[in-house]
Amino acid sequence: MKTDWLNPVLFAGSMLYALAGVLLFWVCFMLIDRFTPYKLWYQIIEQRNTALAIVVASMCIAIGMIVASAVHGG
Repeated sequence: MKTDWLNPVLFAGSMLYALAGVLLFWVCFMLIDRFTPYKLWYQIIEQRNTALAIVVASMCIAIGMIVASAVHGG
């Protein structure tokens, strides 16, 4: 069984890429929220806009896939 992931350098690099991916995802979501004509969080939570919640969820999945691909190098 390979235990390369126990190497502190590799583990720290993985954590750094994970943090970079989360930050990039957060920035993308904030940009999308800013350029929409309404506040996404208010519409989803307060107004219970299910259709918008589905659109935002699919957008989050797409952004996550893009960030994962960019971090992975694929």
